[in-house]
Amino acid sequence: MKKKWMAVVLSVAMAATLLAGCGGSGGADAPAADSGESASAESGGVQEITWMFWDDLNATEDLISKGYGDVIDRFNADYEGQYHVTAVTTNLEEYYPKLNALVASNETPDVFIVSPGPNLEVYVEPGVAAPLDDYLADGWKDTFTSDAVFSQMTYDGKIYAIPLNIAAACAFYNTEMFEAAGVEVPKTWDEMLDACEKLEAAGYTPITISAGTAWCLSMVAGYLCEMEGVDLAALEDGSASWEDGKVESAAAKLVELSRYFQKTAAGDTNDVATANFYNEEAAILIQGSWAIAQINGSNPDFESKCGVFQFPGVDRVIAKSDSLAMSSSTKYPEACIAFMKYFTDDTAQKYTAEIGGKIPVTSVEYDESVAPAQLSYVMDVFSGAEGTFGFYNESMPSTEAGAYFDDTMVSVFLGDMTPAEAATDMETFYADNCR
Repeated sequence: MKKKWMAVVLSVAMAATLLAGCGGSGGADAPAADSGESASAESGGVQEITWMFWDDLNATEDLISKGYGDVIDRFNADYEGQYHVTAVTTNLEEYYPKLNALVASNETPDVFIVSPGPNLEVYVEPGVAAPLDDYLADGWKDTFTSDAVFSQMTYDGKIYAIPLNIAAACAFYNTEMFEAAGVEVPKTWDEMLDACEKLEAAGYTPITISAGTAWCLSMVAGYLCEMEGVDLAALEDGSASWEDGKVESAAAKLVELSRYFQKTAAGDTNDVATANFYNEEAAILIQGSWAIAQINGSNPDFESKCGVFQFPGVDRVIAKSDSLAMSSSTKYPEACIAFMKYFTDDTAQKYTAEIGGKIPVTSVEYDESVAPAQLSYVMDVFSGAEGTFGFYNESMPSTEAGAYFDDTMVSVFLGDMTPAEAATDMETFYADNCR
């Protein structure tokens, strides 16, 4: 069965809810270009560009990352003698510090991956990221499902990044463990706690999550704030207070849920926490649907027992897209744009769905029968949700505010701060920095 209509619906839904709510070639970690290639570029031959990404393309088992590696290979083969791209890679936790170091040293990668919202705005405001409207006007923009997919990449009427996919934050679960423990998929907060109790009684670790990677824990906190009716826009304009009880209640729920986390959650990275799940050391993984590619790439046999459900007790779902930006100071913008288009061509977007398990951002048709089973479950989550909202740390007035929220939730989890203290701390930060 061919599927493309859902991507259109989701992109429009994402826009409606989310809107409510220096040197250019070669980074410090990039391999040095061959001297012959450099001379050729100077004489109008091969144009060398760099692309920075948050995974090791040579060592990864993540199927989305492998697909990005295929994009590079296709591009370099098709443009041999004209353009050539070299990947500059790191891990997710170190990505932004390293990217920012390259920007500060006037070695900005020609093309770099970035999250939407304030994380992109950091590169828009100082002019690091280039506007892309003129390049999109050649018909490229018409290949996307709708203008809505650019909603969080548009500033002052100009588009500064290209979306690559659509993903949702949800809960993955081991169907065999649930059955053995006599657990039904939870739909309410009380049912979630009850499910964890039964899983623990049956000898399973109920939940695996990374508190060592702050945004992972913050993602759960964002759902709990949604459950309590927190309004980020009202907090920003001062018509609501972080101390009105809602955030305190959400933080208290985080503490309550955390008793079911794996014992090493405080130090575990995102990769370790995810591996705990697909290695069957825990029953539930609260993560984004981008984890499908990591789960299936690392343990293909696990797909048959991997279910998905919407975070219980909320009507909306967290949604986001990874995106590509181009350096405003690249020497070779045409090469960069040609490369970026490969990520959104039919080959790449079909791979996104059929192999990677993420939702395409273009109108490409893909074969649902060969796509990972989890993708259809994620589609069901989107279909049942009343709308979408963004990651809390990407929906606040600045990256500093988002990071402060992340760190505050980690402090609550570690017991370094009470829920009431966390609410007061956030109110003070907002009063001093965001209003």
